[in-house]
Amino acid sequence: MRNSVLGPFLAVSLTAGMTAFSAGHAAAQASSPHDIVGVWEAENGNIKLEMFDAGGSYAARMLYGKLVMEADGKTFKKDTLNPDAALRDRSLEGIVFVTDLKWDARDGRWEGGNFYSGATGRTMSAQAELVGEKMEVRAYMGAPLLGQSLVFRRVQ
Repeated sequence: MRNSVLGPFLAVSLTAGMTAFSAGHAAAQASSPHDIVGVWEAENGNIKLEMFDAGGSYAARMLYGKLVMEADGKTFKKDTLNPDAALRDRSLEGIVFVTDLKWDARDGRWEGGNFYSGATGRTMSAQAELVGEKMEVRAYMGAPLLGQSLVFRRVQ
């Protein structure tokens, strides 16, 4: 009996989630691949990044990240969780943590990128899109629907 109740609930929830994802995508307002270039800050203030043209793709450099700062709030932590032992001694300050975002004019967003989390040492897939005056960056493992979005506002 439990499965007969949960089955329709899960189906409705999944459909609603997919509809919300599609509706947000339909509101994308980027008209050029370069619209993503600039300095952006997360709505919660926990991350500040600089998106830049990396020659054929777009990338982001870390300017500030609450989770990658030492207790003093000024010093960046070392990249101690990096799977590459040779990089574990580097500072997370200024690292390029979003790479290979490519403009998809058909979908009006940047896709096929990678998102490296210095806080976890994991690399995930990434995509980004502009919705109104904001940028949504989605990091995910597997399918975008299974990921998490960060919303940024342009500061420069």
